[in-house]
Amino acid sequence: MAHTKSQEKRNRQNKVQAARNKSIRSEVKTRVKNASAAVEEGGGGADEALRLAQKRIDQAVAKGVLKKNTAARRKRSLARKAAG
Repeated sequence: MAHTKSQEKRNRQNKVQAARNKSIRSEVKTRVKNASAAVEEGGGGADEALRLAQKRIDQAVAKGVLKKNTAARRKRSLARKAAG
């Protein structure tokens, strides 16, 4: 229970930011999953799916949703799957 007006505002902002972060994280997971599936089936769309996944990961870092090293680890993992 908030005792001050500033804390009430902070609570409202936290809800909005949490919803935004959740949607960004969800899209990153979806793009990574799609890229992994495309690499496994070996079609021509694997390169495009990989590029989109890496782009979304980078955007999540820019927005502060993911940390830089987490993003690097996920992108490296995708690249290794695509290479071998």
